[in-house]
Amino acid sequence: MTEVDMLIIGAGPSGLYAAYYAGFRGFSVAIMDSLPELGGQVSALYPEKLIYDVAGFPAIKGQDLVDALAEQAASAAPTYLLGHRGEELEVQDNCVVVRTHRGASVHAKTVLITGGIGTFTPRPLPDAEAYENHGLVYFVPHLDDLAGLDVLIVGGGDSAFDWAVSLENRARSLTLIHRRTAFRAHQGTVDKVLASSVRVLTPYEVARIRGGSDVESVEIFNNATQERETIAVQAVVAALGFTADLGPFTRWGLEQRKRHIVVDSAMRTSLARVFAAGDIVEYDGKVKLISVGFGEAATAVNNAAVVINPAAHVFPGHSSAAP
Repeated sequence: MTEVDMLIIGAGPSGLYAAYYAGFRGFSVAIMDSLPELGGQVSALYPEKLIYDVAGFPAIKGQDLVDALAEQAASAAPTYLLGHRGEELEVQDNCVVVRTHRGASVHAKTVLITGGIGTFTPRPLPDAEAYENHGLVYFVPHLDDLAGLDVLIVGGGDSAFDWAVSLENRARSLTLIHRRTAFRAHQGTVDKVLASSVRVLTPYEVARIRGGSDVESVEIFNNATQERETIAVQAVVAALGFTADLGPFTRWGLEQRKRHIVVDSAMRTSLARVFAAGDIVEYDGKVKLISVGFGEAATAVNNAAVVINPAAHVFPGHSSAAP
């Protein structure tokens, strides 16, 4: 059994920053994550992807950000429970007990949930099952895996355009298609791709993927004119989005909305002693940015402080103030 002031569930950027900040407030910390490594989805799925919304960095690779956050969190000497999925949560009078699928249990005065938005099911493409990991991928953990290849990116959101920016100088040729004429990505990134060598086609969709054991070509069609074209490619990046599943969180009695955990302005959930921050939370005006997650994590820790120690204050004082 592990006993701590705060258990953080989720070892992504928001969780790592929360661990540092909890240590800054003098609390003992444990970090739990179902993945076997720190960084959450960033390390598992986007380690080489450039991130543009972190204060102080015009651009930083996902893994570089995680490494820096882990170094910062180390100052709190956290207890790590990686590869542990929280299955049961029980709120008691003076603590919260969380039990994992591997039989571990944590008794914490407070819990801060900073996980991503659960388990993901990718939205399907025609012939997807036959070519998954044989030329068809949903993420690009290592950009050099696609170096020198003809690549088709399918999608119109931030991920699709971020991959296009990252792969332009690595792929032999790069085509991006989207089923609508409007995009959901950040306008600055869209403008950058449109001004690049990337071939952008709208409103186009995938009709069929062809090949032997691996992808060799893709037939695409204009859904307005039904015009068809076959593109010779060896790799397809299906950046089409995912269906979220909160998994065990749905069984804990937390108020939810739009498959997210509802919190108030103090990052409190509907359960006593349980807070949440990052992409998993929902409230009016929520903006899903890593930088926002950092602020939410600090807000949650400071408000948890008075639960951990009733004599504490929500406002910690300025870290730059003279001792």
